[in-house]
Amino acid sequence: MDRYAARRSTVLEQMEKGSVMVLFSGEGIPQSMDDCCPFEVNHHFFYLTGLRRENMALVLSKTAAQDKTMLFIEEAVPSMERWTGKRVTKDEAKAISGVDDVRYIDSLQSALGRMAAREQLVCAYFDCYRNAMTDVDSYNMAKAKAFAAAYPTVTLKNAHPMLAAMRMIKDESEIACIREAIAVTDKGLRRILSALAPGQMEYQAQAEFEYAIRWHGAEGTAFATIAGSGLNGCMLHYETNHCRMEDGKLLLLDLGAKVKGYCADVTRTYPVNGKYTTRQKEIYDIVLKANQEVTKAARPGLTLRQLNEICKKTLAEGLMAIGKIESEDQIGTYYMHGVSHHLGLDTHDAIAHDEVPLCAGMVITNEPGLYIDEEEIGIRIEDDLLITQDGCEVLSKDVPRTTQEIEALMAR
Repeated sequence: MDRYAARRSTVLEQMEKGSVMVLFSGEGIPQSMDDCCPFEVNHHFFYLTGLRRENMALVLSKTAAQDKTMLFIEEAVPSMERWTGKRVTKDEAKAISGVDDVRYIDSLQSALGRMAAREQLVCAYFDCYRNAMTDVDSYNMAKAKAFAAAYPTVTLKNAHPMLAAMRMIKDESEIACIREAIAVTDKGLRRILSALAPGQMEYQAQAEFEYAIRWHGAEGTAFATIAGSGLNGCMLHYETNHCRMEDGKLLLLDLGAKVKGYCADVTRTYPVNGKYTTRQKEIYDIVLKANQEVTKAARPGLTLRQLNEICKKTLAEGLMAIGKIESEDQIGTYYMHGVSHHLGLDTHDAIAHDEVPLCAGMVITNEPGLYIDEEEIGIRIEDDLLITQDGCEVLSKDVPRTTQEIEALMAR
């Protein structure tokens, strides 16, 4: 409760005088005639309240009168709760979020109307993030447009950059959740190792992982599980997982558990039959060296772009040493993505902008890879790093990563 209140105070300090911020938790998206997609709360709303139910709104106002925080929730209807399950009560919402002023959502419009009329609002912050111009409006974006149409003299501002910058630095409670998500992910990967064999289907490896993480308390997966064998491992976001795993091939597993809203993101590449070939080991060790070099370099002050340059140089040197390429500028043939992204409530977590230097408290991934289509060798080794005052901590250090460790586990 205290940490959510502290985050809201930080937001209020940054808001313009004469402004209001309105964040909606969201609503379920219909996927059939009588069902909705699994609900995913707006992560900025969750970050500031700890609540993860639909049809809620958080209002922060910084006007001439005084700073105010109001939480609007859906009123529980006992006859509906038999069908939908229990709704959060006012007392429960207060206890979780630390917001004292809790009202019902049907009074939100009148509350905003009073502010606009009586408190000389200059601007209003909404979560207006969008990834591309062609994106369908999010629930929060739709609400922002409706507010702007109703109050055209109030300037609309995007809350996302401010909240994304805050979310880049994780506090101890967030880091603890990520550690737990990684530990559960490790259990899922070890279950795959215990059962993996030629002739199985990729979706069976996926099933082993997802059963294990749910058994050990995860809410589910952080993202769609990638289980690509052979040539499929050379596709960066292969998610169909429908092919048979052949003897002598590799299985690339990019996956993660979600725990208390926070994500793990780990990639390992296993030999389907329990033994890497000489060539597979050769390529694997080049990728592993890049992973290790990025870990050594990751520290406050560097950018993700600089880490990627270190990764590219190491991979290129490795491929040149074995005669696969002739110059460093050819590395793009076999490595075509960045080595890092931020990790937290989102697998690709919110960032203020691309070139923010790393600082203590940030959590990033470290995922070099090589994808050699003509040899059906796709290898990626991904770990999760916590940036510290003078370097980094490998949060996923207990997940086996060397060929020797993996072969030994599979032999057992």
